[in-house]
Amino acid sequence: MKVLIVGGGGREDALCRKIGMSPLVSEIVCAPGNAGMAVRARCEPVGTKDIDGLVSLALAEKPGLTVVGPEVPLSLGLVDRLEAEGLKAFGPSKAASDIEGSKVFSKRFMHGCGIPTPDFKVFERMDDAASEIAGARFPVVIKADGLAAGKGVFVCGTEKEASDALDSIMRDKAFGKSGDRVVMESFVRGEEVSFFALSDGKTVMPFGASQDHKRLLDGDKGPNTGGMGAYTPAPIATPELCKRVMREVMEPAVAGMAEEGRPYKGVLYAGLMVDGDDI
Repeated sequence: MKVLIVGGGGREDALCRKIGMSPLVSEIVCAPGNAGMAVRARCEPVGTKDIDGLVSLALAEKPGLTVVGPEVPLSLGLVDRLEAEGLKAFGPSKAASDIEGSKVFSKRFMHGCGIPTPDFKVFERMDDAASEIAGARFPVVIKADGLAAGKGVFVCGTEKEASDALDSIMRDKAFGKSGDRVVMESFVRGEEVSFFALSDGKTVMPFGASQDHKRLLDGDKGPNTGGMGAYTPAPIATPELCKRVMREVMEPAVAGMAEEGRPYKGVLYAGLMVDGDDI
């Protein structure tokens, strides 16, 4: 079977390595891939935002499966387009991708499903957000609504830091249209852990947990980055914790997305803060 992998980062390199180990796989094509992936796969120069180009490539290559790594082509509806052409694809639809592509949607969704999440407010106007900051209890967390390559979250310890974050997101448009809205949420203490599960839209099974090095500077200081390395297993993710996360977060999320008419298929990721018994 031929497999098409969309993407060209470290995540897709790992997918390329692992998928290539399967005896079912005869050939791997990557778009756009990278120099490391080119050692074990054929790379085609089609960008991850070029949805028409990716669909044309898939129609020409006729892969048995297309695996979409990055968030952007998923949020642009690549899986929908491929399935409309009768091609099998691994990843969520455009509608289901809103759980990652819009923090406003995901916060409202979690609140509606009873999935534990910090209190929050949504702002579409800079002045309204600034007024909220003036009376806030710090620290607060300010997030650009849309995709921002892991860099759109600001943990603000002072009013000035919060104002600077708002300026960056809403006035300077550091993240483009992703900053048209912001989520301001309560700061919660704890240890961060990333939890992953596989879903076919109805059932969900645990895939594992990891922790990454998010902050730019030593001592967990500085701005968030897109990720500077990760390790697994995460020591905090005990078997008991994993069972709770499945029961309290992942299973309600998959069931809720199905009820919304947006069945989630692919890898579902939950960013958790764990503080004792609190998730």
